[in-house]
Amino acid sequence: MSVINTEIKPFRATAYQNGEFIEVTDADLKGKWSVVVFYPADFTFVCPTELEDLAVNYDEFQKLGVEIYSVSTDTHFSHKAWHDTSDAIGKIKYPMIGDPTHEISNNFEILRPAGLADRGTFIIDPQGVIQAIEITAEGIGRDALELLRKVKAAQYVAAHPGEVCPAKWKEGEKTLKPSLDLVGKI
Repeated sequence: MSVINTEIKPFRATAYQNGEFIEVTDADLKGKWSVVVFYPADFTFVCPTELEDLAVNYDEFQKLGVEIYSVSTDTHFSHKAWHDTSDAIGKIKYPMIGDPTHEISNNFEILRPAGLADRGTFIIDPQGVIQAIEITAEGIGRDALELLRKVKAAQYVAAHPGEVCPAKWKEGEKTLKPSLDLVGKI
């Protein structure tokens, strides 16, 4: 079952952020745009490249009022150890949520039978509704700039009812207004 256009389910977890452990709940994801990035495990190979890419572009997401949350089934202690020992992960300022109980991974329907989360990205609107999902296979890394483009498109569509963003749309480019007049003309 797809979770697109559904409200996020309740959760409570501990995250590592800026040198301390913090509590994060589903309520923290509401009232602003959020991106939840699941990855299989700490101390791996593709994951740190993705998380570093998000860290490098974090200020751009913040300018849009977007908070990023990374989640794996590791503990918050593991996140701290990784943050303290990896130059790439040491750049992260966003919350790194531990999900050892699999509650969040199950809520987002991203948990593998072996107990690790798939490589999945969820864009969540201020009402807590999932607006976009991307899931890739283990060896396929994601791109923070493409995610940033998708967030801008989701924010544009939310702010402009009746308009949609076509393929490759970038901020400032022309959108579409679906109507009977457009049928067969695109």
